[in-house]
Amino acid sequence: MQKTRDIPRLELIGKELEVIDADNPTLIGIKGKVIDETKNMLIIETNNETKKLVKKQVTIKTKIEGKTITIEGEVLQGRPEERLKKKIRI
Repeated sequence: MQKTRDIPRLELIGKELEVIDADNPTLIGIKGKVIDETKNMLIIETNNETKKLVKKQVTIKTKIEGKTITIEGEVLQGRPEERLKKKIRI
């Protein structure tokens, strides 16, 4: 089972996600597969299109170990390899 403090350490590339809240309302409802991730962006593929999402501006929903979880994009800020080393305080 995934613990809340482990969420920033998740590998998102290859996971399906959906934007459920965003500063820009036109992004809400976008679904796709994460194909790349940078310090500040999630790059997803939706219906043969590539979309770039600013992490701190979105809230996403994805499935981990069969359970649907919601993640505030701000928690994912930083390079994926640096997030693994980060100490998380809850």
